[in-house]
Amino acid sequence: MRKIVAGKLHGIHITEANLNYHGSITLDPNHCEAAGILPMEFVEIWNKNSGARISTYVILGERGSRCCILNGAAARTCQAGDQVIICNSVYVNESELTVLKPRVLTFDKDNHIAERLTYSVERDQAGRYAFSILDEDSEPLPIPALVGAR
Repeated sequence: MRKIVAGKLHGIHITEANLNYHGSITLDPNHCEAAGILPMEFVEIWNKNSGARISTYVILGERGSRCCILNGAAARTCQAGDQVIICNSVYVNESELTVLKPRVLTFDKDNHIAERLTYSVERDQAGRYAFSILDEDSEPLPIPALVGAR
């Protein structure tokens, strides 16, 4: 089994850091549903401003609020306005890799969804992996040369 990206909120901004809470990250249910992130699911959070990396679980905030609130001890790792990447994952057999199509959302400064992307892994006739990023509204996006292609 391999741990693979299942969904990602890329570049979402922290709206609040609430130290006096039981812990977790509070997210807008609309963002979670669009990226395939479930309530109570563990996620990795990477702060683009500070480089901090943490793991916590998701709780749902107010629908449509565009909130991204770090709670409890996690609140020490970010400040309001910091850009973070929130990623969930799934374990799959390597044979299932080409079936998985992770949803990736990017955000503007007000946490409105800017892009809806999909990651796609395919195999060519020689059995080597190819990776592409698909934009729901356009052609595949250019990507750098593959690292670790088989």
